[in-house]
Amino acid sequence: MSDTPYTLLAPAKNLSVARAAIQAGADAVYIGAPKFGARQAAGNSVADIATLVTEAHRYGVQVLVTLNTLLTAEEKQEAVQLAWQLYEADVDALIIQDLSLLQEHLPPIRLHASTQCDNRTAEQVLRLRDLGFKRVVLARELSINEIRAIHEAVGDSIELEAFVHGALCVSYSGRCYLSEVLMNRSANRGCCAQMCRQKYDLLDAQMQEVIDDHGQPIHQRYLLSLQDMDRSLYLQELIEAGVTTFKIEGRLKDADYVTNIVAYYRQKLASSKLSTRFTYTFTPNPEKTFHRGATDYFLHGRTRPMANWSTPKSTGERITDLRDLHPGDGLCWGDQGCQVNAVEHGHIVPNKPIAIPQNTPLYRNYDIAFQRSLHAERRLPMDILFEEVPEGFRLTFNGVSQVFANSKTPAKDPERALHTIREQLSKLGDTIYYVHQINVNTAPYFIPVSQLNLWRRTLLEHL
Repeated sequence: MSDTPYTLLAPAKNLSVARAAIQAGADAVYIGAPKFGARQAAGNSVADIATLVTEAHRYGVQVLVTLNTLLTAEEKQEAVQLAWQLYEADVDALIIQDLSLLQEHLPPIRLHASTQCDNRTAEQVLRLRDLGFKRVVLARELSINEIRAIHEAVGDSIELEAFVHGALCVSYSGRCYLSEVLMNRSANRGCCAQMCRQKYDLLDAQMQEVIDDHGQPIHQRYLLSLQDMDRSLYLQELIEAGVTTFKIEGRLKDADYVTNIVAYYRQKLASSKLSTRFTYTFTPNPEKTFHRGATDYFLHGRTRPMANWSTPKSTGERITDLRDLHPGDGLCWGDQGCQVNAVEHGHIVPNKPIAIPQNTPLYRNYDIAFQRSLHAERRLPMDILFEEVPEGFRLTFNGVSQVFANSKTPAKDPERALHTIREQLSKLGDTIYYVHQINVNTAPYFIPVSQLNLWRRTLLEHL
């Protein structure tokens, strides 16, 4: 990939999902505040967010908080107070939609313009830059050429963030009022009823059902349900077009989904912190967790198919060999599904009576073996220096040093003594570090193992 700095931004429903995102390789996470986030069901206490900030910053991971609903006049001061609490918790940025907040006494915190601001022209991006925003989340509907044109107009004066993976809204970002009109639940207030995932009839001007290519009336189908965005093949193009942050959608998704998808993109993007080590017990695969099919949406023009009229649910991966199935797997066809109790003699034993039409494609939307394999681990590099000083020895971990007064007894076995020093100082255990390099600059003295362990623990506590 390009050497251009970039950020892999992951969603977090809560603290545990945020932890999963960090371990899987996120450079930053975005999480909802207690109120005023565009996912009403994904709010988090300020205390949890403060805990997350402390943990994330140890890894150099940023925490962005969403305050991106439209606000009533009565809510505005509460939102401002919340912004100050989040600032005091040391969050890295706030993502907002309601521009009237800029007229209030906000803390001196970095602001990002939510995609709900309808960021699809250079004029809008420049306006937001001039209002003080440091980053804009671009509308999902932009093509690669439109993104490039925006970057050419704004240069590096403001950062550009683009969605690369996750659910799509059938309407333009920030301009959908279907839920509000039909259900009195405003998407811009964080409580979208997801009317695009419901069944509809397609009628002509005479109010007759339209016939599809197979001669069937288009009746009670999921006509507005788009497939999920997947732009994993075009990350280099996005970098060259000026995108510096790649955003994964999904603040309602669970830790398994986030672990899989973040790991998938982490492997496709060269790590922005090259010496950070990621270990996965699984092979990342978007089809193995929630997956409606894939589209790159408008990135290269209007591509088809974008929608799945059969189901708004996860379809997963197509099954061609029943021997790949395991008890506990979930299967689906259209919007119907079942769980596998067993596979016997080439036949599925389902958990309920089912009738699958002949020649109907069968998909696995829950792979129990894959789910059980999901584990990611992130380790930071540790550079260790152990050296002799007049009063004893100095131990340095990643630039943090401490001198330990100690006598110097020449070792009877010099080679063994130096090996022991290296071995004991390298035992980082369950910490967030791995030994990147260790240098021992001292004559071979005898130092008890217990003493070396105490010094190591002392430095680790400082870190």
